[in-house]
Amino acid sequence: MYNTSLRIVKNTAEAEDVMQESFITAFDKLHTYKGDAAFGSWLKRIVINNSISQYRKSQRFVKMPDNFGEEYQEDAILEESGENDFSQLKVKQVMRCMDDLNDNYKNALNLHFVEGYDYEELCDILKISYSNCRTLISRAKESLRKKLVLSYG
Repeated sequence: MYNTSLRIVKNTAEAEDVMQESFITAFDKLHTYKGDAAFGSWLKRIVINNSISQYRKSQRFVKMPDNFGEEYQEDAILEESGENDFSQLKVKQVMRCMDDLNDNYKNALNLHFVEGYDYEELCDILKISYSNCRTLISRAKESLRKKLVLSYG
């Protein structure tokens, strides 16, 4: 949950605040949990919604450097993967190129491929139409492909 928040808000202190707010929100709204989905999924949705909300708020006031928290993100992904050095190198390359993407593209790719949300869920989270969501993911993937080709041949 923390890594999910960190990927969106790009600031460790804000991610910690989002986590605290998310758990408080979950506790307050526990009576609305219907059991349709796993509790972890329900909680993760709260974390993502709070993270996106916090990110939008922070963008109005202060522009953070693009590479803020980059080391932590890469290390967290590499620790979770547990794969060989070559695979870890690929992950680092993709993450570096993703850091250069437009924030909307980066968030959409993170939510879709890293967090595993499908198009319908992304539409709800990002508050966009289904066709816009598919277009956003398509353009984000194409932009990432181009950056990977330019950076690593």
